[in-house]
Amino acid sequence: MAEQQGVERQGSAGTPDVAYTVDAERRLPLPDAASADMVWECAGEHIDYTATAGYIDVRTDTGALMGKMFSLAYVAKRPQDAAVRPVTFCYNGGPGSASVPINVGGIGPRRVVTDGLDHLPATPRVEDNPATLLRQSDLVFLDALGTGYSVIAEDTHAQDMWSVDGDADTFARAIAAWLTDNGRWGDPVYLFGESYGTVRNAVLMRVLAERFIPVTGVIMLSSVFDWVQKMPGSDLGFMGLFPTYAATARHFGKAGEGTDEASWFDEAMDFSERVYGPALLRGDRLTPEEKTSLAAEMSQRIGLSAEIIERNNLRIDLDTFRRTLLADEGLVTGRFDTRFTTHAPCTSLGGTTPIMSDASSDAVEPAWNAAFRRHLQEIGFAGAPIYPLSNFPKIGITWDRSHAAPDSGMRAAAPNVAYDIAAALKHNPTMRMLVIGGRYDAATPYWNVVRDLSCLFLPEELKRRVELKLYSCGHMAYVDEPTLEVLGRDLAAFVR
Repeated sequence: MAEQQGVERQGSAGTPDVAYTVDAERRLPLPDAASADMVWECAGEHIDYTATAGYIDVRTDTGALMGKMFSLAYVAKRPQDAAVRPVTFCYNGGPGSASVPINVGGIGPRRVVTDGLDHLPATPRVEDNPATLLRQSDLVFLDALGTGYSVIAEDTHAQDMWSVDGDADTFARAIAAWLTDNGRWGDPVYLFGESYGTVRNAVLMRVLAERFIPVTGVIMLSSVFDWVQKMPGSDLGFMGLFPTYAATARHFGKAGEGTDEASWFDEAMDFSERVYGPALLRGDRLTPEEKTSLAAEMSQRIGLSAEIIERNNLRIDLDTFRRTLLADEGLVTGRFDTRFTTHAPCTSLGGTTPIMSDASSDAVEPAWNAAFRRHLQEIGFAGAPIYPLSNFPKIGITWDRSHAAPDSGMRAAAPNVAYDIAAALKHNPTMRMLVIGGRYDAATPYWNVVRDLSCLFLPEELKRRVELKLYSCGHMAYVDEPTLEVLGRDLAAFVR
């Protein structure tokens, strides 16, 4: 891997940022690509496939090297006269996350067997994945430049790629290169993105359409489209989190006794936009009586005391909810999946916030990393000792989120890439999109996704191209074994 050094320069908006250039003398040679023939077997069905780990050259229009994107491809063997076979390009988000979770955790041919809401052991069990999308499509897992094993070319400013638009551009170039290198032009192309990968998907599906690269379908797992909801103090953020709070409170027996999961969540969705949202818009124009009454009603739904809710002016941020709901038990809930818990921080050391700790990540990601590295050994790919699943401290913190929505003529610091989805669907009205969310996902709440898509005012024929699915899971839907089974069926139906 390359050693990098920071160089200050001016960003696109005229503000100083940090560009990373590569010290060529310290770069270790990149390993050669490696392939292995493997077999997937499950319930009497089997697939012979080839797993290939290697690099895709990402180049400018003039052929200059921008970087080498690490890819792990699974291609099923088929007769020479077989019909075309879909290929799905898959990635996680971050920004700064490698694609390991959706591979060995989710839809790849092998997966780590999870254990409900329990922390996985150091030596997890790995099995042929009964829900793998390889049954319907070849799979290419991609790591964004600067993440995982992907590297940025010498004398290239990383910050040019660590942005909403630069990132989508590099993925469009990598996809075109892979299709060319593997002779797959004309096969159905699908995109699968999770978390920030859905931001990438939204821009990428438009960019590919503009570059005359047809996309058959796009899968959005745990989506975020309008970044305003992520800004501190955003009323849209509080509204989106409210149904997730309600679902979590019911899960832990703090609210909703005697209700079923789906109806309780649906009622909270309705309450958020018909009662809670209008109240937030009124701010301190609510009368004391109205504020007290609403705090009491919220308390019954999300399990926090009315006093805490009222003291916070009806606005409960995620950090407050996570450390308050189970405070009497000394526990903090997860963020990616609020059903997971961990022990509260040690207050004697000044630890009062769990924001950088997430039990739902701690429970599975070390096991995924170990399984992935063993998988590369089996393929014969000699990767570097360190493969960071997340490079967020370097990449995500400096990420340029500014973006000009199509036809807007203005760059927004908090982009709404839902408009890119609308533009892409109008470019290619035969494309379909599957949007999947979880009730216990506090990182990308489902209410916001529904709201963002509804505000596009798509014509009816395009609305029919968009399908929404809601599961009883968190951010990483595949961690939950019952959900994985449903996810596998829905993905199979969508690609078929």
